[in-house]
Amino acid sequence: MTGYILQKLGYALLTLFGVVTVIFLLFTLLPGDPARMMLGQNESEEQLAIVKKKYGFDKPVSLQYLYYLNDLSPLSFHSNTEEDYTYLLEGKYNYTSLFATQNTTTVLKTPYLRESFQKNGKKVSDVIRETLPNTFVLAVSAIVIAIFIGVFLGIVSVLFKDGWIDKTIQFVSTLGMSVPSFFSSIIFAWLFGYVLHEYTHLNMTGSLYEVDDFGEGSYIQLKNLLLPAIVLGIRPLAVVSQLMRNSLLEVLNQDYIRTAKAKGLSFSAIIRKHALKNSLNPVVTAVSGWFASMLAGAVFVEYIFGWNGLGKEIVDALNTLDLPIIMGAVIIIASLFIVINIFVDIIYGWLDPKIRTQ
Repeated sequence: MTGYILQKLGYALLTLFGVVTVIFLLFTLLPGDPARMMLGQNESEEQLAIVKKKYGFDKPVSLQYLYYLNDLSPLSFHSNTEEDYTYLLEGKYNYTSLFATQNTTTVLKTPYLRESFQKNGKKVSDVIRETLPNTFVLAVSAIVIAIFIGVFLGIVSVLFKDGWIDKTIQFVSTLGMSVPSFFSSIIFAWLFGYVLHEYTHLNMTGSLYEVDDFGEGSYIQLKNLLLPAIVLGIRPLAVVSQLMRNSLLEVLNQDYIRTAKAKGLSFSAIIRKHALKNSLNPVVTAVSGWFASMLAGAVFVEYIFGWNGLGKEIVDALNTLDLPIIMGAVIIIASLFIVINIFVDIIYGWLDPKIRTQ
């Protein structure tokens, strides 16, 4: 089991290294001068030179890439020059010195995602720390809705197999998988937040926290979570419904189900006590993948509903060409995706020893 875990962790590190490399090259080789993006319309040659030197834009791309890896790595190496020590002591790193040689100091630190171009030098890690929890709450709420409603609809489809209820559920599920999230967001926001607002009392836009009108701080507004969570959960809900129906029908054809029928158990008792548990394996597999992808897929949903999460922050950064925030957010989302998938693989390996030998 230990070898299997180390193998999966090795794959994860290689995947993350590839993601970081692609992101760096993609945004570094884009046309345009990042120093001018930071300074806007008020730049001068002296200011450009200072910014380029501070962020390493005046160095070759290969050296910038090594600096970027050094910033992201928890274990990093720094030359014992006055400039490099200043880089550490300015507060960019929260670090602990491990050991030093005559020319190099090795430090253990939190990964440094650099600073925003547009937010007065605010750290990207701080921006992500403020917005990621809201995205996490939205993704968890959406996947919970998808699981409970999807499993229920899958069971109902089996109970009324080939009837009009089954066909209606299948049609709605197919429609849910095919409709883009941004289109569903617009329809739901307009219909339930505007047209039916008198009855639903839901808002077209709003985040988890709202500022009090009298300036007495912020408070949680849970009703703003309902519409974006439902919209974000529509596609996984449709997938869960289809998977649950197909898996349950397959399980109901097994020999032990026939034995249960022969003993006189009712159809509902067979599903509840025997078939349901064994039908959930493909659902669990799908849910683990969907939860990771939801963190990235929440971009359009958050932006349309005004949900102050990481997805909305990415769109705002794209509009202002705030490259460090875009790069940092993509790296965080990719890391979470990798961690979740590796965690699921390890669980599968623990539950089924045959997987570890493949």
